Amino acid sequence: MSKPPRLTLPPAARAYRLTTDRGTFAVHEAGEPVLGTALLLPGFTGSKEDFIALLEPLAAAGYRVLAVDGRGQYQSPGPREESAYGLQELGRDVLAQAAAAGGGPLHLVGHSLGGLVARAAVLRDASPFASLTLMSSGPGAIAEEQRARTKLLVAALEAMREDMPGVWEAMRAHDPEDAVPDAPELARFLRERWLGTVPEQLIATGRVLISEPDRVAELAEVPLPKLVLSGTVDYAWPVPLMDEMAVRLGASRVLVEAAEHSPNAENPQVTADSLVRFWRSLSAR
Repeated sequence: MSKPPRLTLPPAARAYRLTTDRGTFAVHEAGEPVLGTALLLPGFTGSKEDFIALLEPLAAAGYRVLAVDGRGQYQSPGPREESAYGLQELGRDVLAQAAAAGGGPLHLVGHSLGGLVARAAVLRDASPFASLTLMSSGPGAIAEEQRARTKLLVAALEAMREDMPGVWEAMRAHDPEDAVPDAPELARFLRERWLGTVPEQLIATGRVLISEPDRVAELAEVPLPKLVLSGTVDYAWPVPLMDEMAVRLGASRVLVEAAEHSPNAENPQVTADSLVRFWRSLSAR
């Protein structure tokens, strides 16, 4: 799971609910759309807080930034129905968020599962967007070892969806013995985020991660500038697989040093600089 390097919003940012024609979504916003707007989508078990460290540098570079909790994710409401969290439904949500956001050229960024959601949105309708960035997100289902782990989690959620604290404790009991303990504030936040997320959201999106087909050929046909960005190590989608995907997409490719699956949290300044460089390069095309 992504762990934000800090939890306090920068002074220029604010938290509120974005109203769309598909419901309300909890967001963090910073900056003015001098050069455009960035819409950031978090991954599985994640939330808008995963992008806190990107808000200030992206805003300082001239972009309005909106980091969004998807439906049923942490502080965004959602129904107790698995069908509400199919990939196509989540993609429609993104298009509604884009329509509500406005603010000049709109750059879409999806982290991990958020990349698959962003892809679904773009394949449905790319017209609202000026670019697409797939951050630590691959061509289809996650790697085999991670599929096995996610299948176990989905099965636990199916059996214990009314006992989310119990699932949380069982999940954390399987953390590596040599893992560095989370700071108390972060530990409290991670548990609160888990308990705030609708279990059906986790079940449905977990199934997406273990079953999504390769749709790179379809996405390559979409005439939208694309960037594939990742850390130098990734357990969900191996880096060589993302390298190959970038080639197939005709996309720009960035490897962020000193980062693994969550470069937005693990090396946010380099990640922000890479996003800004890509977005600014588009104006020169």
